[in-house]
Parts: sequence; C-alpha cells; structure tokens
Amino acid sequence: MEIEAAVARIAGGDFSVERLTLGELRPNEALVRVVATGLCHTDLVVRDQILPVPLPAVLGHEGAGIVEAVGDAVTSIAPGDAVVMGFAACRACPQCDAGQPAYCRDFAPLNFGGHRADGSTCLNDGQSPVSSHFFGQSSFGTYAIAAAQNLVKMPTDAPLELLGPLGCGIMTGAGAVMNALKLQAGESILIIGGGPVGLSAVMAAKALNAGQIIVADPLETRRAIAIDLGATGTIDVTAGDTAEQLRAVQPQGVHCVLDTSGVVPAIHSGIAALAPLGRLAMVGVPKALDAAVSLNILHMLSLGISICGVTEGNADPQTFLPELVALNAKGLFPFERLITSYGLADINQAVADQHAGRCVKAVLMMA
Repeated sequence: MEIEAAVARIAGGDFSVERLTLGELRPNEALVRVVATGLCHTDLVVRDQILPVPLPAVLGHEGAGIVEAVGDAVTSIAPGDAVVMGFAACRACPQCDAGQPAYCRDFAPLNFGGHRADGSTCLNDGQSPVSSHFFGQSSFGTYAIAAAQNLVKMPTDAPLELLGPLGCGIMTGAGAVMNALKLQAGESILIIGGGPVGLSAVMAAKALNAGQIIVADPLETRRAIAIDLGATGTIDVTAGDTAEQLRAVQPQGVHCVLDTSGVVPAIHSGIAALAPLGRLAMVGVPKALDAAVSLNILHMLSLGISICGVTEGNADPQTFLPELVALNAKGLFPFERLITSYGLADINQAVADQHAGRCVKAVLMMA
C-alpha cells in the first residue's frame, strides 16, 4: 500500500514528506493507522547521524493509532484496537524476562538497525529500500508496521492524538523519577533541563509528593512552565554554576538529580549538587558519542552517592503506560499541557519550534 511519510535523507537536513510503498505484514506484526506521533530529541540525533541509522529512513518512535490488520500469529491485539507503539524488544532474553525490556539483549539492532531482525525493510520509495522499523515502528508516516508484542492496548475512547509521546519521552522522564531514582515523598530533586522529558519528571515528582522540585533551564518560558506544573523553584543556568546557585538556597544539596541534557558540565554540576547518599540519573543523549564525565572517587566514597544511566525510564511500556494514563485521569499527570499539534507536512516547522522553545512537545497529526 502507499503511505505518506517524512523521510530523513541527508544528515542534518530537513525531512521531506514523500509517498512511499509499505510492504506486507509478517506473521508477528500489526499494521497501525497512525493518528499522531511525538517528535523526540532522539529522532533528531538520528537524523543528524550522531546515532547512526542507515539513511534514507523513516524515523518516529512515539506513535499512537488504530490497528488495521494483524499477522497470522498475533493474538494479543485485534483490528480496531487503539494502541500506543512502544520501543522494540525481543521479550525473550533475561532482561526482558526480568521486566526490563529497555535493556533487551537485542535493543540496539531492533531499534536502530533500520530493518527487521532478518535484515528486511518494509518501506520503498519506488527505486530503493528506505530504512524502517525505527524503534520497531517508524511512525513518521500515515501507516506503520510494528511488532505486535510491542504495542500497548489502550481504551477504545483513548485520546490517541495525545498519547503517542507516552511511548518514549514522557515515559522516560516519569520513569527515571519513579523507577530509577525511586524518589520518595518529601525528598528533594534537581531536574536539569526543562524540555518534555524534564517537565514529565516534574509531574512525576509532584505526583509522588516530593519536597523540593527544582528545574534548571536557560529558557525563562520553560522555567515558568515548570513552576506551573509543580516545581517549587527554578535555576537560570545562564546566571552561573547550577550547583552553586542551588546550594545558595539549599546548602545541604538535594537527594536526587535527573539530567536530561546530556551536557557534560551540566552533569558535573548535578553531581556537585548532591547531598550525602544522593542519587543521580542520566537520560540525556550527548552530542558526541565519546562524551564522558569525570568522577572524583574520594568525593563519591565520602558522600556515598550513586550515579546511573537510564534508558526508556527503566519502564516496561506494557505495565507503566497504563499507570501514567491512570494518573492522568486523576489529574495527577497532566502531560497534555505540554503538547502542541502540527500536521505531518509541517514537521520541519515543528522541529524548529521545539528547538527554539516555542513549544514544549511537538506532536504530528496524520489527518
């Protein structure tokens, strides 16, 4: 069948909206009519080839839509089901069996290979193959073929135009706070970066009844949104070192730090802001693959601090996304307040607006 999709052809270049041919379903796959898909920072670092996926490629990994057809071996979902498309995982390795599919043995090839596990792609531009199955879905298109086991069924009346970003960015921010840092009621947290991931972390921290929730970001608009969503204070990172500013108002430091920036000096400031027995989690993708932080061993030993990296919020979408939807229904996780909608044809404008801070979370509508 023919679909319309945004194609990344040149590293660092604009997306081009094109007509492509979508191939046939495999027995374990589902055809999803995409209603909406979020625009994530990871899409852009892949477009720019910081994280390499073979180009040309259809990216997009925060899709939500309606199942149109399923392969012969699929029993978990059926045509007509509303779904959020999660990242790809084998669901059979030790990490998957332990409820940690983000650390799947085959995570890299399944999500960044640009093809199925057997090397085939389901997209073609009429002359040559186009990389598909990005994060198991390639949802920057009107239709997507995804592994059925990575689809999360939603209620039939679910607002699919809003739910796509739950599958990655919003899940990452909330999961980092809830699952990785295990923030406790009354504890303090510094969130570095007030983008979609950071602001999702703010909402999660508020839902957990955190004590101090402090957001560090260079943009005044983002800091204002953070306060509106529940942050108790903000730091303008352009006004001086983040740790020094934080300790000026909270001399003991904070229990937890979440870095969403991937910027090495920001991570160093986060480490310096930790209280004794503090915990720091990193979710931000750096601009260079060899980016590294420097750790003072004696400082870590004397304070007993813990530092970890986090992928996909240490979450299993099958169980965690329904939890976030339930929190949203109670008014405790109002992620819809982050979203600005764009048409697929306006994808490059959405990229520019998100980069400039004119919107927080751009979501592409397919109809």
